[in-house]
Amino acid sequence: MLQLSYKRNNFPFQYPFSLAKGTKTHQDSLQVCLGLAALRGWGEATAISYHNVTVEGMIQVLEQRKMMIERYTFIEPERFWHFLHHLIPAEKFLTAALDIAGWDLFGQMKRQPVYQLLGLEWNNIPLTDYTLGMAEPQQIQERIKAHPFPVYKMKMGSAKDLEAVKAARQVTHASIRLDANEAWTLEDARVLLPELEALNIELIEQPLHRDDIAGMQALRALTKIPLIADEACQGEKDLEQIAALYDGINVKLAKCSGLTPAFSLIKAARAQRLKIMLGCMSEGIVGCTAVAHLLPLADYADIDGPLILRDETFSGWQVQDGYITAPQGPGLGLRAAQES
Repeated sequence: MLQLSYKRNNFPFQYPFSLAKGTKTHQDSLQVCLGLAALRGWGEATAISYHNVTVEGMIQVLEQRKMMIERYTFIEPERFWHFLHHLIPAEKFLTAALDIAGWDLFGQMKRQPVYQLLGLEWNNIPLTDYTLGMAEPQQIQERIKAHPFPVYKMKMGSAKDLEAVKAARQVTHASIRLDANEAWTLEDARVLLPELEALNIELIEQPLHRDDIAGMQALRALTKIPLIADEACQGEKDLEQIAALYDGINVKLAKCSGLTPAFSLIKAARAQRLKIMLGCMSEGIVGCTAVAHLLPLADYADIDGPLILRDETFSGWQVQDGYITAPQGPGLGLRAAQES
């Protein structure tokens, strides 16, 4: 019989984290634990206001469904995900946390890392970026100097943030990616694109609102900078439309409800000839370690929660020169901080 427990965390950001949808100084997070005999599997989901997800709401659902989850006969994670999908269909973030914990538990049962259970080898791993929230140009330069990195992702709300991008380019030759979080209009893009192309921007994530189909059609014809869908891609049902408008998708475990559907989504996106970015929702070590197990399938990585947050709950997370190192040990490969 499973034992379900959970813990709420509130991880501080090193710098105020600003994007077009708001600013926060801390990240509220829910860690879940699935126990089976002496084994413990961990998962995580964060509270995201623009997805209407709170830790309090997830805990409420957990308490309502705890008995049914604990009575589930756990054999393997895919079946567990389908059970959760029908049990709490409206709870993608919570389902993702429990699914991650299921994979961690299963890996420990099989004594293999999750990526090996998925048939992957730790080869051709893309660099992960370091995200810079919206800030004044001088602040951006100071943060880059304090955190030298081979790839940066910059949040960009409107044309006024162009000066910050220019300031970044003045102090680094690293690759720079932009994420507008749906904040631009097509007219903003028309003004910005010549400047961004001159700054050698690597890619632009979700420039226009997810529903602005006509705008994306026009935008794609205006630039050769790769365009990556985030808010516009919630799951496989969106891929056919996305393939005509974007060059790739950002796969986040919370958004698509776990490792199980993420693996399927990536395969379906590849069939549409879309590039794959692996992203995060500012999760800490647990959530970012989980999505990192899919890195052999990715073209781009934006898995930097543990780099921009202070999370000391687990050890095992390592980044060297922008590369996330292969997780060690069975399951996710986590070790509780007190065991280190």
